[in-house]
Amino acid sequence: MRTLIRGVRVFDGSLTTARADVLIDGDRIAEPYGQPVDVLVDGAGKTLLPGLIDAHTHVFDGNLAQALAFGVTTELDMFSLPANLARQRALAAERDDVADVRSAGTLATAPGGHPSQLMAALVDAASFGDAVGPFDTVADAGQARAFVAARVAEGIDYLKVVVDDGAVHGADLPTLSPAVVTALVEAAHAAGLKVVAHAITAAEVRVALDAGVDGLAHVWADEVPDSAELAARVAAQRVFVVSTLVYFAEISRHGSGAADHAAAGSGDNAVRTARVLHEAGVPLLAGTDATPFAPAHGESLHRELDLLTRSGLGNEEALAAATSLPARHFGLADRGRIAPGLRADLLLVDGDPTHDIAATRSIADVWRRGVRQSR
Repeated sequence: MRTLIRGVRVFDGSLTTARADVLIDGDRIAEPYGQPVDVLVDGAGKTLLPGLIDAHTHVFDGNLAQALAFGVTTELDMFSLPANLARQRALAAERDDVADVRSAGTLATAPGGHPSQLMAALVDAASFGDAVGPFDTVADAGQARAFVAARVAEGIDYLKVVVDDGAVHGADLPTLSPAVVTALVEAAHAAGLKVVAHAITAAEVRVALDAGVDGLAHVWADEVPDSAELAARVAAQRVFVVSTLVYFAEISRHGSGAADHAAAGSGDNAVRTARVLHEAGVPLLAGTDATPFAPAHGESLHRELDLLTRSGLGNEEALAAATSLPARHFGLADRGRIAPGLRADLLLVDGDPTHDIAATRSIADVWRRGVRQSR
């Protein structure tokens, strides 16, 4: 199947071209040379973008289809137990009506540490099946190498390490010691894996940076006087940061009990932190922390783009944060950009999101591996 999108505005992952023709040949983007095509799409008044990449999600049954409906063609999952992950990967490999997925598999946390308290709340929900339940934890530095080896055997794409004492959520949770975090990072790097740290306070971020992580799964959401200094350190260590601003906005609005007080203001703090990180030159990757509840898969990434522009990013910078930047930092060389030879994961929208970021919501067409999705 050959599809020509004619006369369309193109944001290629970094730059915008006012008018171009883009050819989809099978599952790839190709140079249009005037060959016959099977389908002609009029791109007038529309903008073609690389398929969106959500750099922080939690994938359960049905979520990959939900994501693709909103133009999210790849999700970077940050915690899935082995049976669930195997099922989601098989689905993404076999079908083109769901988003693709990469995953950290089983994250590294202390016994009883985050997110054990959340998993315990879900374990009795029959609808979640093998997606919840007991999982491996790390008690001391001596267990780090074996933990990472077990994750490598499960086929993870990167390692996620949790540094979170629960304070932002009004809880008091066990957390990994700095020595254990360092041991995990060293073991993961020795295995050729990048390490992403879940750390949501400035103090936790410092632990992660001391350990030598490659990325942060969130901005920090507490208000600290030295945010600019910490952001400069993040930049100096060439660490990327996944934004998850919509997640902090959700917990600011919908906390419960003791968490109400602890989470109040975290949404505003997160936006301020994103601004400081951007000003320091830190790569910001658009991610939502989407779950089966809230934030919602797919839809919430469009809200994330809006919040990124409110944090000081230009529209093209925000679009890059959801396309080329996550592809680059997570080693997805075949996507995130519009160029010949790359996967035809594409999003066509009405209007011009390089001037009005809300236009990403006006979805005209989505292609995943060159397959046009029914609308």
